[in-house]
Amino acid sequence: MPDIRNCRRCGRMYNYLGGPPICPDCKKADEEVFKRVKDYLYDNPGATLSQVSMECDVSVEKIKLFLKEGRLEITDGANIILECERCGKAIKTGRFCDSCQHEVTNDIAGVAPRPPERPKEALTEAKRKEQGLRYLNKNH
Repeated sequence: MPDIRNCRRCGRMYNYLGGPPICPDCKKADEEVFKRVKDYLYDNPGATLSQVSMECDVSVEKIKLFLKEGRLEITDGANIILECERCGKAIKTGRFCDSCQHEVTNDIAGVAPRPPERPKEALTEAKRKEQGLRYLNKNH
């Protein structure tokens, strides 16, 4: 059954397939904005956030969103500060610093249900051949 939603940006109805809750037209518009920013940064490495915003006619918030999504990265020496959402440490891209990302991943892994372990059975030579398993001899 299709998941019909209203786009959070333009209000039009669309078939939601996952990702941000915006319609395909708004997603396409976002991609065009990202391409402008990316092309500008390619031609002007080390540009400031305000320069990119003014030259590309893109809001600072939109550029920060691209940084948080991991689509852009702050270069060394830039005057842009992006902070880890968990500890506040300065980061170059994404939402979390490496340390917090590791902790969050471990926290999630700790509460996620694990599939039951299957008992290991000894594989006889006949079963190995049946299952298509082989030993590779590096010398031959």
